[in-house]
Amino acid sequence: MSAIYDLASGMIRRVYEKRLDAPAILDCAADFPNAAKFTAAWQGIRDEALAVRPGKAPRFHDIMAEQAGISANDGLDWRMFVLKAYDIGVPENLARMPVLSRLLAACPEVKSAAISFLAPRKHIPSHRGPFRGIMRFHLGLVMPRQADGRPATIMTINHQEKRITDGEGMLWDDTFPHEVVNNADEARIALLLDVWRPGMPLDMEILSRLIVRGVQAGMRHRGVSFSG
Repeated sequence: MSAIYDLASGMIRRVYEKRLDAPAILDCAADFPNAAKFTAAWQGIRDEALAVRPGKAPRFHDIMAEQAGISANDGLDWRMFVLKAYDIGVPENLARMPVLSRLLAACPEVKSAAISFLAPRKHIPSHRGPFRGIMRFHLGLVMPRQADGRPATIMTINHQEKRITDGEGMLWDDTFPHEVVNNADEARIALLLDVWRPGMPLDMEILSRLIVRGVQAGMRHRGVSFSG
C-alpha cells in the first residue's frame, strides 16, 4: 500500500511542479492573509491545546497507515488532534477548542486543521507531500528551547533550516523535501493548517478540487477515525 501511495504521490507532484512554480517558503501576507488571525489568537489556541490529553490523540500512522514510515520510524510518538480534515469537521474535537473553531469557521480556505504533538527527541525523516494545491501553515504553541535559547525543534525545508518560536507562524510548500527533529526533552506542540492555494490556473483549480473530493471519499470509505 505504501509503494502505491508513493507512486501516486510522485505522479501528482510532477503534474503540479510543471504548472505551478512556487518557492519552498511562502509569503503569509500575500498567500494566506488570514494567518494573522491565528497568530493573534495563538495564546488562546495554546491554552486549548494544553487541555487536550495527547495520549488520547491518535498517532499519525493510526490515521493514515501509509505514513508509518515517517510516524512510526523510531518508536516515538507523533500524535494529531484533528479538528478538520479536507473540509470534514470533527464535531467533538471542534467543541473542545472554541477559540480555534471560531477561526476555522471564519476562514474557509483552511481545508484541514490539527494540533500536532511531537514527542521529545522525535525525528520525522525527510519526505515530500504530493499536492501543491494546498499550502502548509505552522503556528508554534509550545516550542521548547535548547541551552542557547534557540527553539529546539528544527525543520529542514528544501535544505533550509527553519525554527519558529511560540506564537510565530510559517507558511510553506510541503511538496519540497522536509524533515523535523525535536531536540528537546519536552513535547513540541504546534498548530498545523492545510490552506487552499490562491490564484491557481483553472485546470489546476479543477484538479485540486477533484483530489480533495477523492480524499474525502477515501476517508469515508475507510471509516477513518480521529479519536484515540
